[in-house]
Amino acid sequence: MKLRDDLQLIYDWIPDNSHVLDLGCGNGELLHELMMKKNCTGYGVEIDVNSVQAAIERDVNVIQADLEHGLASFGDNSFDVIVLSQTIQAMQNTETILRDLTRIAKQAIVSFPNFGYWKNRLQIALGGHMPVSERMPYQWYNTPNIHWCTLYDFDRLCEQNNIRVLERAVMTGDKRVDILPNLLGSLAFYRVG
Repeated sequence: MKLRDDLQLIYDWIPDNSHVLDLGCGNGELLHELMMKKNCTGYGVEIDVNSVQAAIERDVNVIQADLEHGLASFGDNSFDVIVLSQTIQAMQNTETILRDLTRIAKQAIVSFPNFGYWKNRLQIALGGHMPVSERMPYQWYNTPNIHWCTLYDFDRLCEQNNIRVLERAVMTGDKRVDILPNLLGSLAFYRVG
């Protein structure tokens, strides 16, 4: 099975035999591949009942829970890697979640749509409306995304919370972006610790 391009990048960053916690795991696609091909163990956390069922059907250990109620039930350093893929922008308590990630695991992988992407800027500047794209397919009134940020915003948030950025990658579609990433990249990936 071929992973989505964004999940493939995350998959590549996770070492073999890791104990992984995938927050907002969706249908368990990433964890399933990690278990099958990298001998990883772990759990997913997901709120949507249909996604939980799909993860269970993939033999993924999944907990149905709302991340907004915190991660206090997970002990310090209880995982090698924690993943928060395209979920942080939908969280009310962003700083608390971010600090918990680095408490629970040795390293965290966070991805989010880059609001600084040039097509988003163009839709606002010329179209006069909130951006709608493949990565952000919602209208302003029905989006689950309540916090939009750019790469620069996330860098500052990490700095303010004493979280080290270990690695960053930016993509548009299936291509990595190395030049002007805050302008030319639609999706950001951070490995933090």
